[in-house]
Amino acid sequence: MKWGKYNFRSFPWRLTHDPYQMLVAEIMLHRTQVNQVIPVYKEFIAKYPDISSLAKVSQQRLQINLSSLGLHWRVGLIYEMVQQIAERFDMQIPQEKAVLLSMPGVSEYIAGAVRCFAWNLPEPLIDTNTVRITGRLFGLEIKDSSRRNAKFRKLIVAMIDPVRPRDYNYALLDLAHLVCLKKQEPLCQECPVFSFCCFGQDRMKPILKNSGER
Repeated sequence: MKWGKYNFRSFPWRLTHDPYQMLVAEIMLHRTQVNQVIPVYKEFIAKYPDISSLAKVSQQRLQINLSSLGLHWRVGLIYEMVQQIAERFDMQIPQEKAVLLSMPGVSEYIAGAVRCFAWNLPEPLIDTNTVRITGRLFGLEIKDSSRRNAKFRKLIVAMIDPVRPRDYNYALLDLAHLVCLKKQEPLCQECPVFSFCCFGQDRMKPILKNSGER
């Protein structure tokens, strides 16, 4: 978390605790690159700053607004979700996880992210990034199915900071994107938890040994 404070990636949706804006951001970010989302998100929030303004938009207009993100198959779900929030919850984003999950287009990850980043609730964020860090940290084999593995979930839940879960989860996501890389060589020597990491210690052992010999 100390590392996260100085390496915080400042995206527009991270500068607010508004649950509506967090929900919009998480839906846009699903399977979409951050750099693609930023301009669309800014324009979208400028046009529709709250759920009441978005509830007045037609599905066709919503399709146009989100077309550049390739969210075509989700537009109907998003439209229905907005209508439900307007009709069932008086234009307020519900905080209860079960209620969030009951709405169209809201996945386990999206519900957890909104609850954590909007209300600072200790929600585990389980995706390929957090699973990768957890697997490397504890020396576990990482598979495509690891996101559904009870052991991984238990460890991710156990590591959440109960007082500052928002700061912790942001730091974890930033660590995955800046240091504990997937497609490139991880920057183990820059990692704040290197000394605790099974993967990092094993990977750097020959380098550290040779360095010591010199």
